[in-house]
Amino acid sequence: MLLAIDAGNTNVVFALVDGERIAARWRIATDPRRTADEYAVWLSQLLSLEGFDHKSVSAVIIATVVPRALHNLQVLASKYFRTEALIAGRPPVEWGVAIDVDEPASLGADRAVNTIAAHALYEGDLIVIDFGTATTFDLSDYSGAYKGGIIAPGINLSLDALVSAAAKLPRIAIEAPATDSVIGRNTVDQMNIGIYWGYIGMIEGLVARMKAEVGRPVKVIATGGLATLFEQHTNVFDAIEPDLTIQGLAMMWRRAHM
Repeated sequence: MLLAIDAGNTNVVFALVDGERIAARWRIATDPRRTADEYAVWLSQLLSLEGFDHKSVSAVIIATVVPRALHNLQVLASKYFRTEALIAGRPPVEWGVAIDVDEPASLGADRAVNTIAAHALYEGDLIVIDFGTATTFDLSDYSGAYKGGIIAPGINLSLDALVSAAAKLPRIAIEAPATDSVIGRNTVDQMNIGIYWGYIGMIEGLVARMKAEVGRPVKVIATGGLATLFEQHTNVFDAIEPDLTIQGLAMMWRRAHM
């Protein structure tokens, strides 16, 4: 089976892929200092709990936006799974799509992988919204070429900044408000309304501007852990694909072995 690893700024996601099926997934906080041995102890326990043997992993592919984390993940693959990890964007798993922006090398691996996966699943011009540490909006055209996008602070990052800068504001959980009213009657409700409806306003406004600039029909695909949180109060999403990055990594690995 394939072990697909998506190393983001906040979490590293490990997913066990069996054919086209994601058999299991786990996440751990990103820490570039974490050694291959530490990953191996943690991962072997989780594999066992899910009924898998570490010997069932025959291949590893990695996408990372944290360069310092890459070496230890590569050592994990070679030392404990006896395989050389493939790195998304490097031979033999190049992107395979045009990166039509001013600085192609600066594009985050996760965003390129999301573009590849989205176009394998949907036709036409696409906007992929990824709710991660940052909230990113990525536009690709009908040919699959990446055309550019938007980077906005992630919702958790925005909330952390608000709480840390205002002494009297409490830390709250991010959730959909209990009512559709945007006039809060207490501090917690007002914060929840501001962060939740504020984000929906940002999402809808930016998507509308991107669509107007493209001038053709565009599908909007959402991914990331918080995508489903907004689905009930906006119709901006055409589809939600929670595992889009992992799906893209699996597609790239299969393409390299065809």
